[in-house]
Amino acid sequence: MEDKTFELLTKIYSEFTSRFDKIETDMQGLRNDMLRIEQEHGSKLEALFDGYKRTYEKLDVIEQKLDNLAEKVDRNDIKIQVMEGGRK
Repeated sequence: MEDKTFELLTKIYSEFTSRFDKIETDMQGLRNDMLRIEQEHGSKLEALFDGYKRTYEKLDVIEQKLDNLAEKVDRNDIKIQVMEGGRK
């Protein structure tokens, strides 16, 4: 009876060991996949945010130039009105 119990325990131990080894291997594979995904997407997100930042900065420059042009147009409108008023 002891031999059968020992054989059963040995078989159970062997099966659990092989299953745990497979789980550990699968987990390591998942960790590697997660690290790869984090690295790939991290660099892509960084590039995306850099592009967004540059676009925003360029938009700010364009808005400044547009504001300056609007001021010049307003000043010229006033000058034209004054000149036309003097001719009447």
